[in-house]
Amino acid sequence: MPNILLTRIDNRLIHGQVATQWTSSIGANLLLVANDDVAENTFRQGLMDMAAPSYAQTRYWTIQKTIDTIHKASDAQKIFIVCENPQDVLKLVEGGVPIKKLNIGNMHMSEGKKQVAGSVAVDDADVEAFKKLRDLGVELEIRKVPSMSAEDTEKLFK
Repeated sequence: MPNILLTRIDNRLIHGQVATQWTSSIGANLLLVANDDVAENTFRQGLMDMAAPSYAQTRYWTIQKTIDTIHKASDAQKIFIVCENPQDVLKLVEGGVPIKKLNIGNMHMSEGKKQVAGSVAVDDADVEAFKKLRDLGVELEIRKVPSMSAEDTEKLFK
């Protein structure tokens, strides 16, 4: 069983909050970005590698590679998965990745979305994915940084 400490949705993927606050607070030594676009974009990977803490390795895998490979992880790997959106997390869970807890960090406002929390904006497709994740037993949490209290996730469904 892979040692997945936390999975986070953050449309910025690896950046300051993820690198400095979340990674250290959960004790991760592997940052796994599960994102089809970034897996093919070495420029974006290089930018994220600069933000990543020196004590943690980084991997940039497609959703399918994550599904196919995660169960080969060493017990010593303390994994922090970062995804861009709830649909990708749902694909991972439906593909057999044992995600028990989902931290919802940043989902920026864009056309067709409504703001439901300070840094979380959702559309109907996001809400549907969150409902399915909840029904599959994934614990949902809205929290920007580890030092803040979690917000009520029912906001997602209104």
